[in-house]
Amino acid sequence: MTKKTTRLEDLAKRAGVSVSTASRALNDSPSVNMRTKQAIWKLARELDYPFRRHMPAGPIGAKATISIVVPKPQDRDTRLSDPFFFELLAGVGDAARERDCDIHISHVTPGSYDDLVMSMTTHRADGVIFVGQSTLHNAFNRLAETEGRFVVWGAELPEQRYCCVGSDNFAGGRRAAAHLARLGRKRIAFLGQSEAPEVMQRFRGYRDALDAAGLDVSDELVIPSHFDVESAEASIEAVVKNGVEIDGIVAASDVIAFGAIRGLQLAGLTVPKDVSVVGYDNISFARYSNPALTTIDQDMAAAGRLILSKLLDFRGPQARRSERLSTDLIVRASCGA
Repeated sequence: MTKKTTRLEDLAKRAGVSVSTASRALNDSPSVNMRTKQAIWKLARELDYPFRRHMPAGPIGAKATISIVVPKPQDRDTRLSDPFFFELLAGVGDAARERDCDIHISHVTPGSYDDLVMSMTTHRADGVIFVGQSTLHNAFNRLAETEGRFVVWGAELPEQRYCCVGSDNFAGGRRAAAHLARLGRKRIAFLGQSEAPEVMQRFRGYRDALDAAGLDVSDELVIPSHFDVESAEASIEAVVKNGVEIDGIVAASDVIAFGAIRGLQLAGLTVPKDVSVVGYDNISFARYSNPALTTIDQDMAAAGRLILSKLLDFRGPQARRSERLSTDLIVRASCGA
């Protein structure tokens, strides 16, 4: 039996509005209030109404459109200029191109459940990628009760009911710290903002490796830093000035590692002779830093393909299943071996 096609008249009747109002809502007309638009767009998806034809035609007909949204990180401004964001965007973009999909970056920075709902219902994308969980883990769980068109790049957390793709942060942090311990480093610091879910897991891996090596994990070796060069540089300068002895650093990101190296150099210390440094992410700049940065690699090409597949290929429980990508240690000059 042929499936009956939903007509604009059917959609308008189900929504309780006139045909003209339904048409204007589908075309995102400013004459229709946002609440009505959201209700009609949601209903159009549920009834499989082909409302993409109402969208402005692009230069190439895309098979799907994916929106990328970046939640507001803890205690700092959102920075789309973070090199890791571009690495992830490249991975998603290449995967989208392979599948004839369009992507666009949203201007919104959600900080609450209501903001997440707004991010999902005020556009006509086929799926949404949220880059990072920030403090929104419970809000994402709640959103998953009514929405299945999103994937989060971030950490796998307890009682998670939404799909999350990310690297094995615990194993990555452990591998970085264990490498420095094998090199004979005794005072290994962790540099980063450990309240962030992904960084917290990297810190746990760092701590586990130091415990296994019988090394000190004192509070003075846990050094806060935001995800920018200036913050990391200032943190390291302050630590050296206060007389805290360190001979190794596990940085929560490559950008933080760059700041650490600069801070050490400004304090008159050399890398890796005095202090070995390991970063996290393996962004493109890592191999060109001076010295070249030892780091934990995340496969962004594989990440992009997996995220797109989760959004477009799966339905039901399989689409909600979170997955971890393996991490590798890339050894370069900044650790000495």
